[in-house]
Amino acid sequence: MPSLFDHRLFISHSWRHGEKYQRILNFLDSARNFQYRNLSVPVDRRFPSMTQTELREELRQQIRPAQVVVILGGMYVSHSNWIQFEIDFARSLMKPILGIRPWGAQRMPAAVNNAANIVVGWNTDSIVNAIRQLR
Repeated sequence: MPSLFDHRLFISHSWRHGEKYQRILNFLDSARNFQYRNLSVPVDRRFPSMTQTELREELRQQIRPAQVVVILGGMYVSHSNWIQFEIDFARSLMKPILGIRPWGAQRMPAAVNNAANIVVGWNTDSIVNAIRQLR
């Protein structure tokens, strides 16, 4: 049986696409013999208005302690400067990146595909096994 300890995860997301973020949390919460700490800020705890500089620093503070950065693939990634910032910052710290292919899709945004150490589909076991492998 795998040892139980918290995996520190930063889960990249767009608050406009919160249903995908919530789905991944549900998958992780339902995984057997898996504990994690979510370092990202969900929509219900979103930041007050911030400057871009302040938001960049807040994201850096969330990503620094992460052991794995999880990027939810979706075509919105191609249009999000913030998700690209998160990918670039994670890479600058040499954080392993797990890409999760869009639900029901074969295509993955190039930004995620190029940055990810591992890409998996929307399957609890695949996601958990990839996190364990990357950690």
